[in-house]
This record gives sequence, structure tokens and C-alpha cells, in this order.
Amino acid sequence: MTQLHRGHVFHISGSPTVDTAADALVSVPDGVLAFDDSGIVVFCGDYENLPEQFRQGEMHDHRPGFLLPGFVDTHIHFPQVYAGDAYGGGQLLEWLDLCVFPSESRFADPEFATHAAASFCERRIATGTTAAMVFGSAFPHAQDSLFAETLRRGLRVVSGRGIQTVGPDSAAALITSEEDAISLTRAEIERWHGADTGDIDTALLHVAVVPRFSLAVTTETLKNLGELYDEVRERGVYFHSHLNENNRPGTGEVATTLAQYQVNTYLDTYDGKFLPGSQRGGKSFLGPRAILAHSVHCQDAELARMAETGTSIAHCPTSQQFLGSGTMPWTRTVEAGVNIAIGSDFGGGDECLISQVLGDAFKVHISEVGDAGISMHPAELLFTGTLAGARALDMESRFGNFDVGKEADFLVVDPSRWAPLEGLINHGTRSPDPVLARDQTLFGLLMAMREPAISQVYVQGRRISD
Repeated sequence: MTQLHRGHVFHISGSPTVDTAADALVSVPDGVLAFDDSGIVVFCGDYENLPEQFRQGEMHDHRPGFLLPGFVDTHIHFPQVYAGDAYGGGQLLEWLDLCVFPSESRFADPEFATHAAASFCERRIATGTTAAMVFGSAFPHAQDSLFAETLRRGLRVVSGRGIQTVGPDSAAALITSEEDAISLTRAEIERWHGADTGDIDTALLHVAVVPRFSLAVTTETLKNLGELYDEVRERGVYFHSHLNENNRPGTGEVATTLAQYQVNTYLDTYDGKFLPGSQRGGKSFLGPRAILAHSVHCQDAELARMAETGTSIAHCPTSQQFLGSGTMPWTRTVEAGVNIAIGSDFGGGDECLISQVLGDAFKVHISEVGDAGISMHPAELLFTGTLAGARALDMESRFGNFDVGKEADFLVVDPSRWAPLEGLINHGTRSPDPVLARDQTLFGLLMAMREPAISQVYVQGRRISD
């Protein structure tokens, strides 16, 4: 039987870019989302225009609540689920050494890892993150727990074990041999990629090749992983890592990477050009299923290459503030033509509610210096947290908005469950211009939403929240 969900619908229709998202913003105050028994959207629009053949469907009336597409987090760390507020007394590299490597090493205990997987999935549901690119644990049993619990809860995930073949003493438990780096990654792909349905076009579970970052591996690792990825790329396997996050002069991640590899750009290390002078040493990881987190300090050539190859950026404004990494230049990056999706980077950041991470994006980019400062349109924010994420995961044809034929991933937001949001929605000042008033309502919804207001969460038309 068709399910009908009635409420104020907001989504970004069609397939726009971020700078045309405002033109694609759909707002239907008395809207209805209808989907069939397979969880496929058959109608989204004004309730009074609902076709007669759907009117006998099972009605769920959420008014005066809101219906939004499920949030997509394109960069979050599973083995940092308990490290989101860790104080390390420094920026990225110090924080890794003092906080993250010890925290992630605890996942060597299978019982601990199983408990953490349950907590991680519970947190995702509470925050309405229906799809995510997840940086995984180094330990195969922990990844098994993550995939199994994700499937049990009905969420979407792309994840891969965090690969390290070199590192400081604090990371000793996470480091494998060069041989094991490949064999364990191959085994994870064979066990979990598309495992729930056997078809990557319908699966909830997908696997990525995930070296932590270039400083955590060697040229041999990159060469061998590149050959493995070249074998499995056509099977829809993903690539994920970090890029140009911290640019502290001389001792930061970017400077250290350039010095260690003696390359022209950090991106070259992922593009197969990781030998001195950016000479080619292996296969490229770049492409439509590659997502590089942060990309704060990119050279123009790097942005152009990502745009050329269809590689996406996971923009993580919350963690960039938390770790003092700087601000990704919004206008310059957009103008380069790269797809930019949002990432919480929890626990590099202290927030995993995507609407709050979008709020941080708004704040940092309006504060960029001079002409670079920009007030992001609410539609750009919604796009970055939903449809752009589906695009980054190369699953835009499946979810990300409420277009007919998409899978019904959505949130029900009930303002009455969070008094500050209810007050803003009911009593906030609105412009007499209906378009601006619409935008003000969406902006307020995103800024004031907190977890209690997310009352129901659906993936493929199935309710996954309690």
C-alpha cells in the first residue's frame, strides 16, 4: 500500500549545482510525500494535487512538522565515536598523537568495538544521518561490527578500514605490514561490498579503500593500493582519505607531506604521482567515487584536477575550527567546479548533527576576509547537506531529494519537541516577500534544529527510528 506523509516539504529538486540550488528549492507548506511498497517516491507536492490513485494510501499526518531529505555525512570517523571532545593541546598532528591513535587502539577489543558500533549507529539515527562515508577502524572485527550493526538498523554506509603502514609509537596498534594492508582491504571488499543485496545498485552497504592520509602510508602502500583499486573500481568500490587539512608553516600536515614525498601538490600522492618531482609511480584513486575530506588549503591545480575527475570534497567546517585548520575558501572552491558536500568529521569535530555543521559553514564563510565573505543561501546549505552528499557518493540517482523514482530517505522534524525551534517557527519575524519568507523559514529550521526535534527517520521508506 502507498504510504502518504503529510507536512511542510523542503528539498532541492532536479540535479542543480550549489550555485543554482536556490532556483531548485522546493517548499510546499501543505505537502505530501508518497511512496510505494518498495520505498520509491511516486509523488511529492501539494496535498490538494495528490493524484486520485494514491489517495487511499496509509496516511501519516506530521503537520505542522517538516519533511526533509535524510542528511548525508561525507566524512565521519567510526573509531572516534568516543573522542569527539578530546583535548590534545595542539593542532592536527599533535591531536592525532595524543588523543586519536590511543582512542582508536581501544577497538582492538572486540567487545568494545561491538558496543561502539551500536553507539555509532544510534547516534546516526538520532541526528538523521541516513547515508554516510565512514572512516573505519583498523581492526577487521570492528569493521565487521560496524557493517553488521548498520545493516541491522537499516542505514546506508560506505566505509573502509583505516589503513596505516607507518606512524608514531602511539599508533603502533593500528599499523600493519605492507602485505596485510592489501590483504585485509581486499578481504573487506569481498565480504561487505554490496553484501546485503548482492547488487551495488540496490545495496545499503558499500566498501571504500581508505588510507588515513599520505603521511600514514608509504609509496609502496600507495602503489599496491592503487593496483588493488584499479582491479575493483568497476565494481563500484570507493576511495576516501584526507587532503590539505592543516597548513601550519613548516610542521603542519601539508608541509610535511610535500617534504616527505617531494611532490608538487598533496593531491599528486592520490593521483598516482607520488614519486619525487611528482613522477608517476602508480594508479590514480581520483574519480566520481572518490571523496577527499577537508581540502582547506588546495592549490588551483588541485581544485582543477578534482573537478576534471569528478572527485568530491567533504567540507568539514566544524572540525576545521576545532583543530585550528583554517577555512576552506568557499567561493574559490565553488568556482573551480568541484562538488562540495558536508562532513561532520566527528570526532575531529565535536558535532555530528549535519544541520549544526551547516550552521558552522554559514558562520565561517560569512566571516571570510574581504570580498571572499559570503552569506550562503539556505538552499545552498540544504543542498550541501543532502543532494551534494548523494552526488559525492555517486548515488544521486537513488536518494538526496524527493524527485519521483528516488528512494524515500527522509526526516520528520517536529518543532514541538524542541521549544527554541518551535518558538522560532511560530513567532520568528518573516518578510512580506513570500520568497524571502520561505528562505527565512528554511534557514531558521536548519539553524535551530536539535536532535529532539528529529522525531522520525526513514530509509528506503522504512522507519528506522524508535
